[in-house]
Amino acid sequence: MGILGWIVLGLLAGVIAKMLMPGKDPGGCLLTILLGVGGALLGGWLGRTLFDVDLGTFFDLRTWGLAIAGSLVILLIYRLAFTRNR
Repeated sequence: MGILGWIVLGLLAGVIAKMLMPGKDPGGCLLTILLGVGGALLGGWLGRTLFDVDLGTFFDLRTWGLAIAGSLVILLIYRLAFTRNR
């Protein structure tokens, strides 16, 4: 999958992760896209490194699962780092 595929996958994975973890985040749509792309890359790397799972094509369910899981991890870390407890 090329870089454009990773960007599109990250965009969609970031939106899905945002829907699965609703709440107020400090950041807008562009930040969600960047977190999603980072999560897709993280999910792909973790899948390859820890679980020895190779990524499939763009339409492979395993690729989407890893991208969404990585996006959820990045979004959780972002929320823990940048939200203030009142």
